Amino acid sequence: MSIHLLRRIMESLLILLGITLVTFLLLYLLPADPARQIAGRSATVETVENIREQLGLNLPLYQQYWHYLTNLLQGDLGRSYLQKTEVSELIASRLPATLLLMAGAIVCELIIGLTLGVISALWRNSRTDRILTLVSFTSVSAPQFVIGILLLYVFAVKLHWVPIGGYGTFAHLILPALTLGILGAGWYARMMRSSMIDVLEKDYIRTARSKGLSRGRILFRHVIPNAILPIIAMIGIDIGLFMSGIVVVESVFSWPGIGQLAWQAIQRVDIPIIMGVTLVSACAIVIGNLLADMVAPLVDPRIRIR
Repeated sequence: MSIHLLRRIMESLLILLGITLVTFLLLYLLPADPARQIAGRSATVETVENIREQLGLNLPLYQQYWHYLTNLLQGDLGRSYLQKTEVSELIASRLPATLLLMAGAIVCELIIGLTLGVISALWRNSRTDRILTLVSFTSVSAPQFVIGILLLYVFAVKLHWVPIGGYGTFAHLILPALTLGILGAGWYARMMRSSMIDVLEKDYIRTARSKGLSRGRILFRHVIPNAILPIIAMIGIDIGLFMSGIVVVESVFSWPGIGQLAWQAIQRVDIPIIMGVTLVSACAIVIGNLLADMVAPLVDPRIRIR
């Protein structure tokens, strides 16, 4: 286990290094000029050049990237060009809201998606299965802002059950988490249905039935533990997805997460913030997948870590 974990960590560090390089190159190729954005449209050429020199943007690309890496190794994500604040502080201030939304969204996805998937698999090819499959496709295809605005209109405007937006209490979390849960539940439902159908056709399930085991025991003891493995991998991916921020949902519900911070930075070409959010998101994806690899053998002892 320790050797495998060490190997995965080394691979993850190489992946993160590649991500920083690709992101740095893409930002360098942008037609927008950060110095011009900071100075303003009416600034003189000399002013723009002074700002570019102060930020080190006049250096060759390899020197800029090397300075970024050396600072990163010291835990320095840089300083925002426009907000004049450390990027680590800006991300840290948004991180609790993002983590809370991520946890709520994953719980909603699992509750809705796994329930639909299990029911569809148990009653496959029936009218119930077809209806739930249609519901799954609809949830996957629906735009984020449509689901969000619809939930706001029904539960906040008409019924007054929850606040219309903001952050701070459990009531504020319900609608954005439910929106993301509905949008992602379709994927979980389809994956769970396919995985369960495959497991239900295995020989050991037929053997369990022939021994007279109850349907509930077969389902919860043999079918679901074996069918849920692909779901664990999907959760690892979702951790990275939600950590990068869901801009549309955060905007609809005025949720102060990392997504809004990244969107504002992109609009202003604030490169340190863009790099910082990208790196945090990449770390979340790597950690999520690493956790999924570690949890899978606990769920299914047949899996061996090598």
